[in-house]
Amino acid sequence: MTRLRYSRKLLALVLFGGVSLAIACGKGQAAAPLQASCHLHSAGNKIKRVVYLQFDNVHLRRDNPNVPSDLEQMPHLLNFLLDNGTVSGNHFTPLISHTAQDIVTSLTGLYGERFGWAVANSYGYFRPDGSVGFQSSFLYWTATAADGHPQMTNEHGKIAPAPWVPFTRAGCDVGAFSTANIEFESIPADVNTVFGPNSPEGIIANDPNRFDEAVADFEGIAVHCAKGSPLCSNSHSRPDLLPDEPGGYAGFNALYGNFHVQPVISPGGPIKDLDGNVIANFGHPGFPGFDPTASQALGYVATMLEAGVPVVYFYIADAHDNHGPNEGTYGPGEAGYVAQLASYDAAFQKFFARLAADGITKDNTLFIVTADENDHFVGGPPSPSNCDGVNAPCTYAKKGEIDTFMDRLLLTQRRNTTPFSIHSDDAPNFYVNGNPAPTDPVTRTMEHDVNALAVVNPITGNTDRLSVLLADRAEMKLLHMVPSVPDRVPTFTMFGNDNYFDETSSASTGKGKDCSQPPACVSEGSGFAWNHGDFQKQITRTWFGMVGPGVRNQGRNDDVFSDHTDLRPTILALLGLKDDYVHDGRVLVENLKSGALPDSLEDSREEYVELAQAFKQIFATKGSVGVNSLVAANRAITSDDKTYARFLAAIGRITDERNELASDMIALLNGAAFGNQRIRGEHEGLIERARKLIDKVADMAGGGE
Repeated sequence: MTRLRYSRKLLALVLFGGVSLAIACGKGQAAAPLQASCHLHSAGNKIKRVVYLQFDNVHLRRDNPNVPSDLEQMPHLLNFLLDNGTVSGNHFTPLISHTAQDIVTSLTGLYGERFGWAVANSYGYFRPDGSVGFQSSFLYWTATAADGHPQMTNEHGKIAPAPWVPFTRAGCDVGAFSTANIEFESIPADVNTVFGPNSPEGIIANDPNRFDEAVADFEGIAVHCAKGSPLCSNSHSRPDLLPDEPGGYAGFNALYGNFHVQPVISPGGPIKDLDGNVIANFGHPGFPGFDPTASQALGYVATMLEAGVPVVYFYIADAHDNHGPNEGTYGPGEAGYVAQLASYDAAFQKFFARLAADGITKDNTLFIVTADENDHFVGGPPSPSNCDGVNAPCTYAKKGEIDTFMDRLLLTQRRNTTPFSIHSDDAPNFYVNGNPAPTDPVTRTMEHDVNALAVVNPITGNTDRLSVLLADRAEMKLLHMVPSVPDRVPTFTMFGNDNYFDETSSASTGKGKDCSQPPACVSEGSGFAWNHGDFQKQITRTWFGMVGPGVRNQGRNDDVFSDHTDLRPTILALLGLKDDYVHDGRVLVENLKSGALPDSLEDSREEYVELAQAFKQIFATKGSVGVNSLVAANRAITSDDKTYARFLAAIGRITDERNELASDMIALLNGAAFGNQRIRGEHEGLIERARKLIDKVADMAGGGE
């Protein structure tokens, strides 16, 4: 999918799968070099590399019960994960569930409130005069956003600690391909941030006639180097500046963009995909754009690994949008969709064979794979009704999200002319001009009017309400959606009907006109058919897979609830590394072998699991407290002012209680995982407090979801 409209794909760890090492090594290829300075402190010193891949909207589940899922149609990947490690389909995104948010949460182990934004793939902000501007969520880590604050502003008002730092401090180079915000995301902004507008790179990037060249040369690719790394001991490297990094970060360099990376890791010429084609953007060798195919992403990352980069993070585009010259979208089981998945599977087969020949295997490498979010197909039934896609292709007479103009609908149905902007989505965030308070009559009227909107579904003919659940600022705070930068906080969020994509009109689409005038206020689109960003399980419930030393061989195991914040602490605990901050997630010890973790965690394994599971239910956005509080919030917001006032008082107390309890829990969890502190019974009282809080919020919701 395009980044602007939907999501851009995060990184998960790449898997080595299904190919015999003995056969692959028969090619006589030399093993990939190990970086001498890289010291990962895993149990038994078995983990030498980390391969982390994050897909965009690639599904473990079936979207049509007759059609094999995305992963089922990529058996070289799926079987590697199932046969050698653990795959969980009980893994969730944060809110709001979008590519940028999900990727950065996975990279950092933090919810958006602690890295500057919880709305993606762009976010709104209030200007001093009360008007609203928008900023892309994709911007390099140290860049300044349009509102004048650092893009990645943490809870202390500083640039959030960078996710590559523990690795480079341990002497390990970190490669990035098409991930979020750890390489250049925006031309010319990010080039100007690092190189300056008058640099040779800046001259190219700021020339509109050379935009495609600048994308190929500078976007989407980086290597963050350890001190003294040979890869950065040349004229292509630049200082890797992190001015707010706790403990300082001086003397580190990086390679930014294919222009500087390719000559170092592939001095013989341009880097090719796994099918032998030069990776390019409109004829310019280099980064192909933020919708890379599996062959492109895997080919570039394999080259990084073979050049001695021991840690790689990368991203692969979804397979349900047409990435060919005609673009467009597919429904489950359509021939083009099946063909793209077949090409992805072939790419993984080649990738794993290449890694095996390089000596990179499940016995010495930690592989992590996940998907940023899942999404909901918008369309009619397939034809034939029993099609399976593989043997009998599916076709769809109706296919495409239903687009609405919220401002014109509010004018027509509610006579509401209040100026506002929204982050267009099936879960739009509303920014009411003037930035009124939650109890302001302007806000309350807008919330009630939005809640009342109903339209006729052009696919089914049914009348649908657009809003399902409303979240005000108090509820968004509980859901970790309120960052430390006040101007970035929406007035409220509408978690909507997931068949609809809600936006506001422009002059060309009838701004200021009611719905009796063209163009239509409700119409079926054709270019997009996969909605996400919302709260529904089909969207927020995704998956992860792990393979490598210390990972249990469980196959499919959905017993453990987890979300994207848990991947980071799990990886670092396995590697014996630690961040400069405490994570919002926990180590997934249930998926790890005995002896793979620090002694303090091994000795407290049972206590840790009990505490961690209770912690997730009160702190995760899709845990019990988050799910039930959203139901309670919607009931109060759409009720009268007296009921809403009682809710505000109650939810404020609950959020404070939850945060205090979570802080006590995190102290024990983090101490066991990273502080050499055993849990010795003090967790029991915390678990009991968590149960009481869970019950209290469930009662508020009247039973919950």
